[in-house]
Amino acid sequence: MSLRVVIADDEPLARERLRCFLADEPEAEILAECADGAQTVHTVEKMRPDLLFLDVQMPRLNGFEVLEALSAECMPEIIFSTAHDEHAIRAFEVNALDYLLKPCTEERFRKAMQRAREQCQKRAGAGAGDPSVASLLAHLRAENSGQGRILVKSPERILFLKPDEIDHVESAGNYVVLHAGKERYILRETMAAMEARLTPAGFMRVSRSIILNLSRVKEVQPSAPGHFSALLRNGTRVEMTCSLRELQERMAAR
Repeated sequence: MSLRVVIADDEPLARERLRCFLADEPEAEILAECADGAQTVHTVEKMRPDLLFLDVQMPRLNGFEVLEALSAECMPEIIFSTAHDEHAIRAFEVNALDYLLKPCTEERFRKAMQRAREQCQKRAGAGAGDPSVASLLAHLRAENSGQGRILVKSPERILFLKPDEIDHVESAGNYVVLHAGKERYILRETMAAMEARLTPAGFMRVSRSIILNLSRVKEVQPSAPGHFSALLRNGTRVEMTCSLRELQERMAAR
């Protein structure tokens, strides 16, 4: 079985070492080499390799952030490369195929490649619903709940927003709009999923279409009999359908 490979490492010597090892693998084809995380995401999404050698510590997204940025549809098998044992342990926690501690020996590399061939054969039989990919993505997203950063992708860049950078979230059909200062970021996500993710970070869903960062609420004003609106510190006003008591209890609990 042929293996289409991408190498992602910001160290030229590390890429060269892997390239030399792969030269003796007749079934392996190197599609590209990447020197940073953002480039890796774009390359994998475009070329759809079978196997990705992924450095943990890279500029413009580390290895784990690269995985979170990738969709399940284009997720290859992953072999992490790292100089640190603690990163190797975490690599297995997110269901990576294998890891190579730098500098890896040729014998250790061959063992990793054998596992890669076996797993790619199994995956080809499993089809698009490969449970290992779903498990990997679920682990990363659960790990980034609450205080974790929220990934926003566009054709031009990949951005990770901290929850405390967000003023409020607004529903827009099958998408949500993250309002962060003067910026607006559109994300394909449900309000329910965003609410679950942001509630531990001090957010509250105050209506069907609005989730507020409670630290941004300046005051609450009556807007109609029995109804209230929240005025944010940036001057934005949003209508609430939750009760004033619910809001007070959440504010007091912060």
